[in-house]
Amino acid sequence: MLRSRTELRELLDEPHPVVIDKVHDQLTDEDTGILARSPFCLLATSDAHGTCDVSPRGDAPGFTHVVDPSTLALPERPGNRRGDSLHNILDNPHAGLLHLVPGSRDVLRINGRARILTDAPFFDAMADAGRRPALALLVEIEEIYRHCPQSLHRSRLWDVPVFLHRSVASAEVHE
Repeated sequence: MLRSRTELRELLDEPHPVVIDKVHDQLTDEDTGILARSPFCLLATSDAHGTCDVSPRGDAPGFTHVVDPSTLALPERPGNRRGDSLHNILDNPHAGLLHLVPGSRDVLRINGRARILTDAPFFDAMADAGRRPALALLVEIEEIYRHCPQSLHRSRLWDVPVFLHRSVASAEVHE
């Protein structure tokens, strides 16, 4: 078992400077392009004790509203009403988003501080079928990073025939 960051770094080696230089704190045109095409993201939060939650968020492509280059808003759509992420944000505002674009190798990670809003001028722009969201998460961006697409490549996530074959094979093993 690893016990230190030094041991970990020895095993991983140093990241290439290009990887470090990819981190930024303001949305670029490329980032907003990914957000405009993304119908899905994962929202990671944790409560005051560090208990984590990752919740899916999805809607039509572009559902993440760009308020300005350092601020995003996610409409809160009806779901199971548990509100795990929302409860966590009330205790601990740190949040992470991972945006995916089906069929694409783009993976956009955004970390920041979130707040829950009950109204704002941009709620009209986030309306779905004429219904404004009752709540939205406002995320003040601290870090943006475009992930290497190797996990998507290795998993062949967007390769539907392979995915369906794996699902059938897995089901047969569990029978």
